[in-house]
Amino acid sequence: MNLPVILIVAGAFLAFAVLVILLGGPSAGKAKTRRLAMVKDRHAASTEAVVAAQMRKTIQSGGKGSSTLTSLMPRREEMEKRIRRTGKGWTLTQYMFASMALFVVVTGGLLVLRAPILMAGMIGLFLSLGIPYFVVGRAIKKRVAKFNTRFPDAIDLLVRGLRSGLPVTETFQVVSQELPGPVGEEFKGVVERIRIGNTMEAALQESATMLGTAEFQFFCITIQIQRETGGNLAETLANLSDVLRKRAQMKLKIRAMSSEAKASAYIVGALPFFVFGVVWSMNPSYLAGFFIEQRLMIAGIGGLIWMSIGAGIMAKMISFEI
Repeated sequence: MNLPVILIVAGAFLAFAVLVILLGGPSAGKAKTRRLAMVKDRHAASTEAVVAAQMRKTIQSGGKGSSTLTSLMPRREEMEKRIRRTGKGWTLTQYMFASMALFVVVTGGLLVLRAPILMAGMIGLFLSLGIPYFVVGRAIKKRVAKFNTRFPDAIDLLVRGLRSGLPVTETFQVVSQELPGPVGEEFKGVVERIRIGNTMEAALQESATMLGTAEFQFFCITIQIQRETGGNLAETLANLSDVLRKRAQMKLKIRAMSSEAKASAYIVGALPFFVFGVVWSMNPSYLAGFFIEQRLMIAGIGGLIWMSIGAGIMAKMISFEI
């Protein structure tokens, strides 16, 4: 790689870092919310509020030593929550450096192949932002799918424990020890939060917020209603387990029936990009006008917009809420 290309890649990397810094910055609204929470915790009298205040102070003190780059990232809390949902132990710093490294590699590789600078920068920026986000999303989806697969078994285990005379918290402990994977991890977190003073409803709701699945939310609502109104919790949970299994079967049936439409959508959506790449590799000058001529650039952007609208319509057509 010659010196001009190295300088261009270094400049692109620096521009990307500066862009992150300029778009970031501390949020005044979030800082105001934190100050109000600190004042509220200072005058709180309940044990639960005191415990929550201590947990927030611990989290904030642990985050003070984090990277300056991550502290400047916009919507940092949402991104950290998204990364935690993967259950992989990744950090926000690793995520950002992976994005930057991918931008440098893709942009530098396209410049070595003598691609236009604008095209290389746009493709590098798109892939550096899209691929890590896609990988995190796939990890979250995979973990949630594993959780939903074993969750009815966890409910059955809870039912057997309740029918044998164990209290609810003890059955949670049994599930966390007997079932591996995401189910055991989430119930272990619930048990730990209950031990440090949180109520059962608050501990379950925190896991429900982290998972973001309707199945666990149904479970939390069932527990809450039973604790308020009474009744046979074992029988209620047994009915919930049966409903969740039927819901999973219906989802599998819908996925099987819509697989042909999904395959057609993938082929139709990828074909223009495949043809563009093949023609570009054989005769770059033939398609160079899409990055120079204003009319061709408008036509290309319009085509991408219409393709995105079509892909969105097809996605909505095969998306069903159960």
